[in-house]
Amino acid sequence: MSARLIDGRAVAERLRKQVASRTTELASTGVAPGLAVVLVGEDPASRVYVSSKTKQAAEVGIRHFDHRLPATTSTEELVALVRRLNADANVHGILVQLPLPPQVDARLVLAEIDPEKDVDGFHAMNAGRLALGEEATVPCTPLGCLILIREVQSQLAGLRALIIGRSNIVGKPMAQLLLRKDCTVTIAHSRTRDLPALCGEAEIVVAAIGRPRAVSGRWLRQGAIVIDVGINRVDDGTGKMKLVGDVDFDSALHRAGAITPVPGGVGPMTIACLLMNTLNAAIRSQPNSPVEPLQPT
Repeated sequence: MSARLIDGRAVAERLRKQVASRTTELASTGVAPGLAVVLVGEDPASRVYVSSKTKQAAEVGIRHFDHRLPATTSTEELVALVRRLNADANVHGILVQLPLPPQVDARLVLAEIDPEKDVDGFHAMNAGRLALGEEATVPCTPLGCLILIREVQSQLAGLRALIIGRSNIVGKPMAQLLLRKDCTVTIAHSRTRDLPALCGEAEIVVAAIGRPRAVSGRWLRQGAIVIDVGINRVDDGTGKMKLVGDVDFDSALHRAGAITPVPGGVGPMTIACLLMNTLNAAIRSQPNSPVEPLQPT
């Protein structure tokens, strides 16, 4: 029997409609959410991502302020821009598109973003709040993954979860989110022994290592929920490039209970969660706002 496909596009569309509705409600109080998007250089993939983010922001009623900087921009120049955006009351969220050129110290730049405007959830303050179980802005991709998992299984307490990948952007915050839901969480990485055995025990598998088809479907526990974060370009055998995930999708279909496709799974959720984080940052910037933050999970 084939696994259920978790339709990230449909779930993201539903979340965007919720964001649009809440944005309209907030606008009626005189507050329009604003997102500043900073792109340094001309990386083609980054330009596509930024274009998609700003387009979708406009569609849900979020104002966007685009800042396109040359590839020669220094750390000091970028930090100065971030400080100006921190002080701008019209800007509720700041997104600095990664990767940055090699001469820019990304850690210094991200550390300068006001934690309340850190809609990517990368600031150490938000990472610490998340680890302590406090209210925090959560990185968009793991937040989207959690929403997709709960599309399949609303009660997660006691389930065994395996996170393959230990990055600060996906792996670590994903583990924290699942711990909050009372899962028993294991994080695997490049030095992990016997990854197939760990996969065979997990009821939830989140793959985020950036290696095409690295996780075999044969390793999976029958009926597992599989969330594939990977986006890898590979030759389809005819000289054309196609996108595949970190999980071998074809073999996983026969063992997983539910799985996200690539494309069309986690990717759309990342941008939808960015919009939600921006909306919520705008709401929280108004101490007495009658509008409640959006909490889809």
